[in-house]
Amino acid sequence: MKQFGIILMFLGVVMNAQNRKTRKDSITLLEKVEVKGSKKKMGTDMKMSVSVDEFLASSDKISFIKRGAYAWEPLLNNMSTERSVVTIDGMRIFGACTDKMDPVTSYLESNTLSSIDIKSGQEGSSHGATVAGSIDLKRKSTPFGLEKKWNGAYQTGFEFNNKQFFNLGNISYSGKKLVVDGSISFRKAQNYYDGNDAEVNHSQYNKFNTGIGIAYKTSPLSSVRIDAIFDMAKNVGFPALPMDLWLSRAMITSASYKQLFNEGLIKSWDTKIYYNTIEHYMDDTRRPENLVHMDMPGWSTTYGLVSSVNLKKERYSSAIELNMYNNTSIAEMRMYPQDRKNRTMFAYSWPWVTTRFAGLSMNNNWEISDKSNVSFGGSLGLNYNESKYAEFNWIFHPGAPQQKTRILPSLHAGYQFTENHFSFSVGTGYGHRAPSVSEGYGYYIYNSFDRYDYIGNPNLKNEISYETNASVGFKNEKMSIEAKVNYFYIQNYIIGKILSLGSPMNYQSVGVKAYTSLDHATLFNMALNAGYSFLPELHWKGTLTYARGRDDKGKNLPFIRPLSYLTSLHFTHQNLGIQTSVNGDFIQRNYSPEYGEDKTPAYAVWNFSVNYTFNIQKLKTVFQVGAENLLNKYYSTYADWGNIPRMGRNIYTSLQFNF
Repeated sequence: MKQFGIILMFLGVVMNAQNRKTRKDSITLLEKVEVKGSKKKMGTDMKMSVSVDEFLASSDKISFIKRGAYAWEPLLNNMSTERSVVTIDGMRIFGACTDKMDPVTSYLESNTLSSIDIKSGQEGSSHGATVAGSIDLKRKSTPFGLEKKWNGAYQTGFEFNNKQFFNLGNISYSGKKLVVDGSISFRKAQNYYDGNDAEVNHSQYNKFNTGIGIAYKTSPLSSVRIDAIFDMAKNVGFPALPMDLWLSRAMITSASYKQLFNEGLIKSWDTKIYYNTIEHYMDDTRRPENLVHMDMPGWSTTYGLVSSVNLKKERYSSAIELNMYNNTSIAEMRMYPQDRKNRTMFAYSWPWVTTRFAGLSMNNNWEISDKSNVSFGGSLGLNYNESKYAEFNWIFHPGAPQQKTRILPSLHAGYQFTENHFSFSVGTGYGHRAPSVSEGYGYYIYNSFDRYDYIGNPNLKNEISYETNASVGFKNEKMSIEAKVNYFYIQNYIIGKILSLGSPMNYQSVGVKAYTSLDHATLFNMALNAGYSFLPELHWKGTLTYARGRDDKGKNLPFIRPLSYLTSLHFTHQNLGIQTSVNGDFIQRNYSPEYGEDKTPAYAVWNFSVNYTFNIQKLKTVFQVGAENLLNKYYSTYADWGNIPRMGRNIYTSLQFNF
């Protein structure tokens, strides 16, 4: 199979194309804030200085598992990150932490992004096999201009609860043949305080991020572009875990070539090759109370190619994409007594696992009439895994193969109809996914939520997903309302079950669990979104979400969001904007004690902000002051690891200059 990787990269060099054409039925979460030109900013209606996590949380399809104030784990359609594909401009990136403390979303900042594209279920299979769907983080890319032009923004501010100070800056130059985009950001925060004004220890963090993109027009219809991102986090505390992050570093690079066509069926052809490397060092140096100390360093290296051709003829359009990557994941576990000079144990929790993937996808859209269209497509992927140190897997799975190849098919179809103010859609999907590195090859990965050590199983079957979805909506000049539902029936659902054999390695563990496949599991998601304009200056928005997940015995699945709501009012008058919102969850009644969950009470949080826009010479300036959790509510949600409390009252200020 070594030749497999060589063949993949050779094919990638021969093929030249990749285009991120957003389909009509995809969901783009960008909140557009009009600035001079066509510039866009990441932000929410309530707060300008949001992190990528805070911005994603504004989607009704995404919730988060939180183990602290930094690097939240995004759950798409109430499914863990193993079941979704998260990319940056279509590039596959894999975290280097067995505890999931470095999701892909943690390696960017909001000032580097133009939008985030979310696709549900098999519609998101273009970038890899998935069950939940895909999240594509799209970086800013300034278009070529007829005249030389500079644009930029700088934002600074302070948050009082955790004494967070941040600086976010970006600048761009555009000309007839050259474009340059640059960004830099820094955040530093101390421990935050909960609603009882108690300090939540080990919740501090420091983050630095910078990036550059350079594009050159090689002809009137073609261009090349190179991009690089460097991200570093230091001294990051995780109050829900027994250890913290000493250092995390990521280097993400890519080079692309794009060709446009004026005539014919092919409209564009775009190729991108990329390389990224991540190192992540967890330790418990700042936890003197631990009887036995542990270090958990991890490394992840990925290189790949994404190539796409866009076709269009009259009412028919299509995107054909080739996606290939090679990833190597390594994670170590080292234990020490109080004297760290004497190491007592060493093991690979990820035993040098190599994953190679090649997939070809096709997504089509046919406009039957001005009122209706049909979308359909699919993909076929080949997934190869190899464990360098298979002896770690043989302890629990004697004779398990060191290498395994899987075929991962996917299909989806949908129909959309719009007439006057009404809209309707229905869709279905079918797809496979392979077990993740942890599920297939993990060795004694400690889960502090249910306090079990987890063991991977290389013999797991593919998860197989069957899904249906539907939506109905109404919209006119004053009001809008839309209801969306989806349902997943997942065969061979992968989850941890208690092992009768084996003893825990971590002294805090109560036992050992092995990843195994249930016969099936079901998951239902519902969202209701509404809006109303009382006056041209006064708008209301509301969202209601509900989810239900069960295994093959009818028992509850873990981390399924209870009935949740968000309601907000927005008032604008000339240069003044006032926003207020209330969000919360109802009681989580359908929890899963088997996986460490308990009943979490209902809560409601009130937020408020005011912003004012003015000019300082030629600089467009926005000042904002606001408060999150204005009533200082003490609460913890279903997705807070170990029931750690959320932040109490947080007053924040932000000042932004645009030119």
